[in-house]
Amino acid sequence: MKKKTRLILALDVTTREQALSLVEKLCGYFDAIKIGYPLILSAGLGIVTQIATTLPVIADLKVADIPNTNRLICQAVLGAGACGIIAQAFPGKDSLLACAKSAAEHGADLYVVTEMSHPGAQLFMAPLAEKMARLAVEVGAAGVVAPATRPDRIKQIRSIIGERVIISPGVGAQGGSAGAALLAGADYLIVGRSVYEAEDPVASAKKLLALLPPA
Repeated sequence: MKKKTRLILALDVTTREQALSLVEKLCGYFDAIKIGYPLILSAGLGIVTQIATTLPVIADLKVADIPNTNRLICQAVLGAGACGIIAQAFPGKDSLLACAKSAAEHGADLYVVTEMSHPGAQLFMAPLAEKMARLAVEVGAAGVVAPATRPDRIKQIRSIIGERVIISPGVGAQGGSAGAALLAGADYLIVGRSVYEAEDPVASAKKLLALLPPA
């Protein structure tokens, strides 16, 4: 994934038509498209293949199962054309290694969730975020997910993972500051509803880009 705009579009719509229309309109403003269960369950796995012909696709399935099930999930979505997959660390090292191995086999990137962006993540995830970041390093993950809604956490995670990539959700509808997240150490910002639900998604994307600090 080449860093041009430093933006990733979280495309959580539920129809193939809307998804493809938005990708066509917005492909020049984003470095990748992140899609998850809402779109894949509604449109089918083939939507990954279709979108991947336009922009890199990160499959946000937050994979969190036993090693063999993790392997099967990763093989399916990476085989469909995703260039990256997001997995949870809390099932343990063996489960995460299964994702890392599948990613390596497909020449794809594994991103490990250290802490999610919603308020509830502070209850159970935040106290273990640093431990999960260390586990991401141990299994050779390409990067991690850290919350744009809490830039101080990005800074702490950066100190653990070194040069690995940080992708940060929570900008826009959840109130995270794009500038603060980037200054704290995020490499990419994940933005969704504030763009795709806007009356003019292209204008919304342009406005966000204009607000970003220099790379």
